[in-house]
Amino acid sequence: MLEKIFKLQEHNTNVRTEVSAGIVTFMTMGYILVVQPSFMGAAGMDVGAVTAVTALLAGVFSIVMALYTNRPFAMAAAMGSNAFFSFTMVQGGLATWQQGLGMTFISGIVFFLLTIFGLREVIVKAIPKNVKLAIGAAVGFFIAQVGFKNGNLMSITDGKLELGDLTSPGVMLVVIGLFILVGLMARKIKGAVLISIVLITLIGIPMGITQIPDKFITLPPSIEPIAFKLDIIGSLKLSFFPIMFTFFVGDFFSTLGTVLGVSAKAGFLDENGDLPDINKPFLVDSIATMVGAVLGSTVVTTYIESASGIEAGGRTGLTSVSTGVCFLLALFVTPVVGMIPSEATAPALIIIGLLMISAVKDIDFSEFTEAFPAFATIIFTAFTASLSNGISIGIISYVFVKLVSGKYKELNIGAYVLSVLLLMYFII
Repeated sequence: MLEKIFKLQEHNTNVRTEVSAGIVTFMTMGYILVVQPSFMGAAGMDVGAVTAVTALLAGVFSIVMALYTNRPFAMAAAMGSNAFFSFTMVQGGLATWQQGLGMTFISGIVFFLLTIFGLREVIVKAIPKNVKLAIGAAVGFFIAQVGFKNGNLMSITDGKLELGDLTSPGVMLVVIGLFILVGLMARKIKGAVLISIVLITLIGIPMGITQIPDKFITLPPSIEPIAFKLDIIGSLKLSFFPIMFTFFVGDFFSTLGTVLGVSAKAGFLDENGDLPDINKPFLVDSIATMVGAVLGSTVVTTYIESASGIEAGGRTGLTSVSTGVCFLLALFVTPVVGMIPSEATAPALIIIGLLMISAVKDIDFSEFTEAFPAFATIIFTAFTASLSNGISIGIISYVFVKLVSGKYKELNIGAYVLSVLLLMYFII
């Protein structure tokens, strides 16, 4: 049955590898079960209800993504948009969280319509090939940066990027974890990432970093305090349109960057740097955002940590089914998920970032007008910690450098339209 549904032999994989890869993906993105409730709690939403909704949406839509696309893409509440939602919009007094959910729902509808009418695919094809190739490398730098940040191996002090405190127990555990994972990878041990996360979590117990919970099984809290509380009518104010535009552009290009970057690592892209049937993950993404808003969540999107499962060998939807099942089980074993410290997943993210940076070898650096936009995509993603920033600046710089070099005939109408819209995004 699994062979018929997921075509495992065709993708040169097996059940054991796929399930293991799905667990790895869950472990590297499980932090969302802690971060999302924390962020939304700051916006005045019920923390227990947010935890339950976050696990439920990640579980259900990771499985939906698997069955509809047969890709190893896991889904959950998007990082970035949740911070904007809580700290900029709600705490900044721009809107209530109910109105914010209404805006999220409307963004989901726009995503859905663009996908149905094929406009999202048109936008993807309007993006230059070299920028698409650069996205894979940019994702690598982005993931590595997340690993360094989560593990406190780097810190920003007085505006300067500095090495973390190597004498602190947390950083020491990350360093130990890196040695373990590098050793396992060098010896080509299957399941190296999963093994390292488990080992680091266990080593963290005597170091006082891994906290053993009082109980391991709990009933999920009610979602009633936040479900069906979105205010669609209240979100239709003219003054909210710039906020919704910011939501839309940021999430569109973040999702696009994740899908293309992760697909590049898995070898799913064609010769033009496009993902065949890309509208399928886009469709699931838009529906997940609409349903998420109804239940009380910010944007639900494809997760960049899916790359960890791909590195562990995942190549089909069975990987994301496994991830989805883990999230659904987490509804009842949230304390167990909370045991895994960020220090245990940081080494995995750093090494996965390294492996994804290899996509830079496919970029054409022989022509300056092609090389500079790719460079801009990577650099701005890495230094602003934002895929949407990197891709947007890559597209704008591509149009600019082609115009000033007199090679405007190489531009299509889609590139012009995109660059104008993205300039508006930065101005807003």
